[in-house]
Amino acid sequence: MGFERALFFPSGTMANQVALLLHLPRGSEVLAPEGAHLYEYELGAPALLAGALVRAVPAPGGVLDLEALKRAIRWGPFQAPTGLIALENTHNLAGGRVVPLEVQKAVQALAQAHGLPTHLDGARLFNAATFLGVEAKEVARGFTTLMVSLSKGLGAPVGSLLLLPNDLEAEARRYRKLLGGGLRQAGVLAAAGILALTEGPKHLKRDHALARALAEGLARLGLKVEPVETNMVYLEVPDPQGFLERLKAQGVLAGAVGGRVRFVTHQDLRDEDIPQALEAVYRALQSKAP
Repeated sequence: MGFERALFFPSGTMANQVALLLHLPRGSEVLAPEGAHLYEYELGAPALLAGALVRAVPAPGGVLDLEALKRAIRWGPFQAPTGLIALENTHNLAGGRVVPLEVQKAVQALAQAHGLPTHLDGARLFNAATFLGVEAKEVARGFTTLMVSLSKGLGAPVGSLLLLPNDLEAEARRYRKLLGGGLRQAGVLAAAGILALTEGPKHLKRDHALARALAEGLARLGLKVEPVETNMVYLEVPDPQGFLERLKAQGVLAGAVGGRVRFVTHQDLRDEDIPQALEAVYRALQSKAP
């Protein structure tokens, strides 16, 4: 992927937070796209651990607004200075949206012009590469640090990697141990991670095709479905939790994210599971909560 080192972490959240600890002086800010995982779903960890703020920058459809990003960079004596720019690719809350490579490069150029490091939350980086039709290292290129998950589309049971340069490795290892991520049993988990990295990417194109088929079927049922680029299908229904309970009773599991229902396709699905899931959705829509 073009980096000098990679460290194994129990979770992507821990890997992201170690990256922030590496880059951010206390009292500084990290700029991230609105809806970013490190802001929405990491429990205020940047403030608690790194002593840093997260400033959410407008990102229509999960893609950073470059002009808004320029205006958000701070360096004066009366505001928290910008210490890091972070991206997320694919962007989860935007429906698994892929950030175009030219946007990433423009963000990196802006960061370089201001002497700022960059971090990529690339939990689903291989999904982005599959959609773009490029190698994973093309999506990873140019970032100071990068997190990639082994347990998302790649199929490992647990684990993420933090990719970084040699000169940050020792400090990253210290922070990982400090946060409880120094695992004596890491070899057992890393074996699954190696299999995920070597075999997992082969399945992603099919995962994306299944997601598109599911989305098209849901749209035919008259449901509001967000545009699908990778393996996520976001659906709007009036009562997400009630709908999910009724769907579970039909034998289909999904989740609620950001007030919407999220379906995620993966390598363990059979082709016939998509029409069966659509039939279950139809029944769940017609029935009342048990």
